Amino acid sequence: MSDSLRQRILTATVLIVVLLAVLFALPPAAMLVLLSAIVLFGAWECSALFGLRHAALRLTYVVLVAAAVALAWRFAGSRAGLEQLLSAAVLWWLIALAWIVLAPRRASRPAVALAGLCALVPAWIALARLRLAEARGAEWVLFCLVLVWVADTGAYFAGRRFGRRRLAPSVSPGKTWEGVLGGLLACIPVAVAGGFWFSVPLGSFLVLCLATVVASIVGDLTESLLKRFAGVKDSGTLVPGHGGVMDRIDSLTAAAPVLLLGLTFLGVLP
Repeated sequence: MSDSLRQRILTATVLIVVLLAVLFALPPAAMLVLLSAIVLFGAWECSALFGLRHAALRLTYVVLVAAAVALAWRFAGSRAGLEQLLSAAVLWWLIALAWIVLAPRRASRPAVALAGLCALVPAWIALARLRLAEARGAEWVLFCLVLVWVADTGAYFAGRRFGRRRLAPSVSPGKTWEGVLGGLLACIPVAVAGGFWFSVPLGSFLVLCLATVVASIVGDLTESLLKRFAGVKDSGTLVPGHGGVMDRIDSLTAAAPVLLLGLTFLGVLP
């Protein structure tokens, strides 16, 4: 085993232990604190992707994201407000998909800055609301994470074994359509198990989980587009062996709002 792989495994193990402890051993407020720290570190990394170099300017962007989170939290206090915010987030990811397909080489500093804001703020709201859901909030957060992780792992191994047709060569040359199919297939057992575990209608829940995985792929590709604009391989170095915070949460930023919006429409969560 290489030193790089050993470091990745060690870091992942530590992160999983910390996450499980925060989710199941500590009150919900602990999750909100951790989530806030992750989003603010992500904002710090995004500020570098669109060219800010001075610490004061980067901190200004972080404060802007924090203020946007606070305003979005107040706006999403009602069911109608939450649905509108999540719907706007889904619309953003559809725009991001069009960006990837139609103009992957066209970007600007304002566009990248807006992309970071649109990714981080709804993701914080979605994960916070999932955690605060009555009775089983921690389980819903864990399910969202596992669904994305399993799909990502399935896509990785399917792409390595069967990958031939490139998915978005101008954005992420390593990703293939075969990898996408592998990720979707890998998530099906997780979705089925989740349907039984949470006692939700299996057919509609499976469709929602597949849509969530598709969104996670768009989130991943969007961050790859932003990194290409910045000319960097990783968004940062905070997570040993894994790059930066955005490298770890890019898929989740798109997946969480889609999952929560679907659960809200299905009446699973109030």
